[in-house]
Formats: sequence, structure tokens, C-alpha cells
Amino acid sequence: MGIALLVYTQWFPTTTNDRRVKVQIPTFFVCGCRIIDCNIVRFGVFGGRVFLLDGQIYMNGLSLFANVGIAETYLSQVGVDIVVANELLPDRARFYQHLYPDCNMICGDITNPLIYNSIIDESHNNNVEFIIATPPCQGMSIAGQMDPEDPRNYLITYAIDVIRNLGPRYVLMENVFMQLQTTIRYNGQHILIPEIIETTLGDDYYIEKKVIDTKFYGVPQQRKRAIFLLSRKDNGTPWTFPPYNEQIVTLEQAIGDLPSLDPFVKEIEYRNVFPDYELKRQRGLEVSRWHFPRPHVWRNVEVMMHTPTGKSARQNSIFFPKKKDGTMVGGAPRTYMRMEWDHAAPTITSYNHTISSFQNVHPGRLIEGTELYSDPRVLTIFEMMRVMSLPDNWDIPNWASESLIRKVIGEGVPPLAVRRIVEVLDIH
Repeated sequence: MGIALLVYTQWFPTTTNDRRVKVQIPTFFVCGCRIIDCNIVRFGVFGGRVFLLDGQIYMNGLSLFANVGIAETYLSQVGVDIVVANELLPDRARFYQHLYPDCNMICGDITNPLIYNSIIDESHNNNVEFIIATPPCQGMSIAGQMDPEDPRNYLITYAIDVIRNLGPRYVLMENVFMQLQTTIRYNGQHILIPEIIETTLGDDYYIEKKVIDTKFYGVPQQRKRAIFLLSRKDNGTPWTFPPYNEQIVTLEQAIGDLPSLDPFVKEIEYRNVFPDYELKRQRGLEVSRWHFPRPHVWRNVEVMMHTPTGKSARQNSIFFPKKKDGTMVGGAPRTYMRMEWDHAAPTITSYNHTISSFQNVHPGRLIEGTELYSDPRVLTIFEMMRVMSLPDNWDIPNWASESLIRKVIGEGVPPLAVRRIVEVLDIH
């Protein structure tokens, strides 16, 4: 008998707690026996029956407030397949669908009953047993407005309603650490968010909560987050946090191998300060099409050229950020500040595009024979990908603007930390 090659995707049920195993091509027919072989599982099919040869069990998941799916980058490696997702903003939903074409992305406002019901219906239809929820944090973040009445603070209640409606086996909720100290009006009273979670879900779930720093989970970035881990009580055991790894991945280890780049100076009359700009830019693009410098104004570039690694230009005696009258501009001590090579990077925020924000500037290196420092610029998109623990081949869509990419990375959840937390469940 000849050999035929077919391409298709199929879900096969298993006998374990209604979980399903996802099988993706290719499919070979050899001597009347069909062998399905892919990078996820291997099955034999004969006489209309499916035989598990060497497979991995997957738990279907739902992602709420999904952004572009940064948090779930590695979830499929630890047994979770996100089959339904919800995101408010159309450009982010489109980005998400590009990264996860097989996922049912529901774009819209979860507070809209039509959207909410669609999330519930699709999750029921797909037997969702895992939820990851990362509600917006701008109303609670120290980098945001810290407004206790910000309507985005109340989106956590919709996540709670979804959990109560679906009753998944496991839930991971993530937010800024200030969430633990934030109160919202609930049932006519101002209550701390952790108390609402305990009150509404504590009867059915073991609840573990902790403020983690992602640098202790293999991420080359200091990023403190409040994490809630929920395990349904019929699982028999709580979902506990993995131990910290004290071996910190430094910025040197994460991006130290990448070629140095000069900034693109906005003012034409100062561009001759960097005669090797184009040569360096080409070397950067040979590494990745996302390793290119952002434009900056000369006054910011100049002060950072005179600023050592790990220091703020505010500490300079001559070259510091000035107003037109020559006095120092206002702002926090950690603005106009370079990162440090021998530490994990500071928290990447949604303001990662500007030199004047919190410790956004490349660490730089002392230029031999001078008192100047290289790379007076913010991190490139590619450097931020590494700092966020994203893979080098992260498939950014061609249509995405630099501002969109920087925004979603700054608001993302480091996926390696998520993987380390989820893998303790040993779903496979």
C-alpha cells in the first residue's frame, strides 16, 4: 500500500477527568494502520479506535484580560492549552489571535452581558478547567494613578463571577502587589480585594496568595506581583508556590551578548556625534529585526552619555537634565537612570520608551579612552523580550507598531515565572 500524507487537527477524548488530548499532524497511512505523529503526542489509530502510544494530557484553559498572551507563552509546555481568551482592545486581540490562531479569542468588554455570556458559553463548550486572570492594574500600581475608585479595580469581581460560574479545577490570578492593600465597594461595603476572594471562593477552593519577585523564578527582571493560586477542594491538595531560586539571572547574562547600538538622535545637527550609527544598526538587525534603537532628543542623549552604569543623570554635576533656565527638571530620583549589568533588570513598565522614566536606560559601557558611556538609549524591543523571558523567536506580527509592542510588553506577565508556578501541578 502507498503512503499518503494528510494535514489536520483533531481532539481526542481520554478517560482522565474529561480531559482531551490535542493531536496535530502529520498523519501517515502505512499498511492499513494509521499513525498520527506530532511534536505534542503520538497515537496509533486502527479500526476506528485511538491508542495512546506516548502522549501528554492537556487541560483546557481560559485567559481573562489576556493582553496579547505573553503570560501563556509556555503554558502548553506544562500541560495547559488556552482554548478561550478575552481581551478588550481590538489591536491586542488581533495580536493574540496571530500568536494563538487555534484559540477562540472573544474581543470585547467583559462587563457587557453579551461578551460575558459568550465567555461562559465557549468555556463550557470547551470544558475549561484552568483559568488565568490578569485584570488591569493601573488603578492600583505605584507606576499608575493609585486611584481606589478607578473602575478598572472592579474588574476583579467579573473574574470572580466567571470562576464561580465555571468552577475550574485551578485558577491563577495575577496583579500588582498593591492589590493586596486595595479596597473596593462590594455588596455595599468597602472591602479589601483579598477578603472578597476569600469570602466568595474560600468554601470551594484552597487559596494560596503571595507577593513574588519574578527574578527568583528565572526571569532577568525584578517584578513584584501579587499571585493567587486556587485549587478546587475536590483536588485534595492546595496549589503551592515553587521555592525561590536564589541564582539570579543578571542583565549581563540576558542581553550582554547583544551588539551595542547608538541612539537615533531626532535633531539632524547632532547626528554626526554617532558616525557609526548605521553600521551598528545593521549589526543589530542581523541579530533580530527587533534589535534597533528608538529615537531620542539630543538633550536626553547627551546627559546619558555622561552617566555611568547604574547611576542617574541627576547625580551628574554638569550634565544633568535641565530646564531652559538651567535648573534641574523635576522628577523622582530613579528617572534618567541606567540599569546595572550585575543585577536583574528593574521592572519594565509601559513607559519603557522614554529615557526620563524609571530606570529605563541601557546599562552602557565605558568607552575606552573617554569618560563617556555607550548606548545612551532605552532598551530595544528585542532586549525587552529577553528581560521579559520571552523567546528570541517570539512571533510579533508585521503590522504591529513599535508603540503597541512596547505597551503590551510593559503590561505583560513574565511567562517563565508563570511556567514555573504552573509546572508544579504536573498536569502531564
